[in-house]
Amino acid sequence: MLETERPIEVFLEILGRRGSFPILWTLARGPQRFSALQQETGLPPRTLSLRLKELEDLGLVSRAAYSQVPPRVDYALTRQGEGLRGVLEALASWEKTLYETPASGKSD
Repeated sequence: MLETERPIEVFLEILGRRGSFPILWTLARGPQRFSALQQETGLPPRTLSLRLKELEDLGLVSRAAYSQVPPRVDYALTRQGEGLRGVLEALASWEKTLYETPASGKSD
């Protein structure tokens, strides 16, 4: 959970960090293993680990470790993270419009 007067600012700062959006977007499709997240996002292992920890600390991502050989760890959105699904979809949709709109600098 966030311990600040302005949790949205903390969230937006972390969302703007390299890899945060692709991680959340990938997890919105369902739980993933570290290797699948790395393959999907293209992030280096260290960056992926740091972002997952930050998102976990925010209460947006959960980490489930299983006692098996080889070790297995799954990452998933928490209930709070699931609440971002609409925001993530809106951002992804908005991003697509950036490439569809001519870069004339004029607004309608």
